[in-house]
Amino acid sequence: MLRNVLLITIFATSLFINRLVAQEPLQKHRVIILTDVEADPDDTQSLVRLFLYSNQIDIKGLIATTSCWHTNLVNPESIIKVIKAYDEIQPNLLKHQQGFPKAEDLLNLVSSGLPKYGMTGVGEGMDSEGSDLIIKELEENDDRPLWISVWGGVNTLAQALYKIKNTKSTTDIKKLTSKLRVYTISDQDDSGIWIRNNFPDLFYIVSPGDDYSSATWTGINGVFSGIDNTTISNKWLAEHIQQGHGALGAVYPDVSWGVEGDTPAFLLLIPNGLNNPEHPNWGGWGGRYELYKPDFSKTKDGSSIVKIAPETRPIWTNGVDTYVRFVQSEYGRSVKKDTTVFKGFKETVWRWRDDFQNDFAARMDWCTMSYENANHPPIPVLSHPERITVKSGDSFQLDASNSTDPDGDNLSFLWFQYPEAGTYNGKFELGQPENAHKVHGKAPEVSTKQTIHVILKLSDKGRPSLSSYKRIILEIIPK
Repeated sequence: MLRNVLLITIFATSLFINRLVAQEPLQKHRVIILTDVEADPDDTQSLVRLFLYSNQIDIKGLIATTSCWHTNLVNPESIIKVIKAYDEIQPNLLKHQQGFPKAEDLLNLVSSGLPKYGMTGVGEGMDSEGSDLIIKELEENDDRPLWISVWGGVNTLAQALYKIKNTKSTTDIKKLTSKLRVYTISDQDDSGIWIRNNFPDLFYIVSPGDDYSSATWTGINGVFSGIDNTTISNKWLAEHIQQGHGALGAVYPDVSWGVEGDTPAFLLLIPNGLNNPEHPNWGGWGGRYELYKPDFSKTKDGSSIVKIAPETRPIWTNGVDTYVRFVQSEYGRSVKKDTTVFKGFKETVWRWRDDFQNDFAARMDWCTMSYENANHPPIPVLSHPERITVKSGDSFQLDASNSTDPDGDNLSFLWFQYPEAGTYNGKFELGQPENAHKVHGKAPEVSTKQTIHVILKLSDKGRPSLSSYKRIILEIIPK
């Protein structure tokens, strides 16, 4: 009898520890959302997803704004509607992970920019609740960067910067703007180029203009040939998001243009082991971006509602991935490399799309399901540091054999290089098999220090299948 009690106690303690580990995210990134909600139903869709990650992202403001599609109206009441739906399911979310804020706290973060378009709302006397909130948060005693996730027009941020520029000392201007990180879903008013020109050192991610066909973020909702697009289908959304998932699913609207076009502007802030927002060139759920000055010499006049002006300095913008998928194999080794090579900037988002859609679907399940009936992400554990120094030609081993799953699910391992994230441009291949819990490799010969990024994708076999990651950076040094 005593032995049985002891075994039960050990099992319960182990389960509690697994849950606790699964609930502890890395340091939360703080963010203020600017949304032209009601310009397109996709803003409401993105709000639904955002609140499901509100325990892992430190939301500091929810600001209703205008845009080129919504020029003289702001709709904070639409943000409030989604928060009230979140309020109904928040207690159940806490059964799955800790840290989901109270709806009351989120309601206190809702404000508005001016109901004016672009630069007509920037200047003397153009302050708003929203622009004041941005300045207030920037002035907080918080060393973390402040992300501005822009889903519509950016003139509320422009007004905050205008006021800072005209009321602060040079030292304070530099101090405050150095904390800012901006991710804009294209240019949806004419204040974006004003910001970039007047604050040349400001960290700014954007596919300029509103020519969406040239934007990285459209990898979230594009229907691409050669891949399975099921997880953005209307049928999938109805089954996994909208219906039977409580009040929050019930307010997720049907697609009118493209599903969740704004979501990539905060996907990169989710601490999944892959994302590192301070390094947009490393790639992650929000896409991959490189720092350069884009060339618009071939852009056709009139192709954009927002006037396209030449960039005067480098910005974080479209990066290109050359991507070869691993596909399921019916017999023998469970995965194999596909024969199709995909190349482009949208690939930097859609290559992860099934992963982040499944993760979204699992969190929607958390709205109504018990912990025992829902699925939770696996926990990758490395037996070595995430940054390893290896000499030219030397062998190395990567090991994730101590990884666990909070639900006791079977785990699948996949190791692969992310070539564009590192500095080494030569040929490099990991040893076989790439789907075991350990993998071997041999460092290439180099004459100067180079980096190679290796990604571990750890997936469970629950429903839906969930994936977590580890990014291992190999520093290859000459002998």
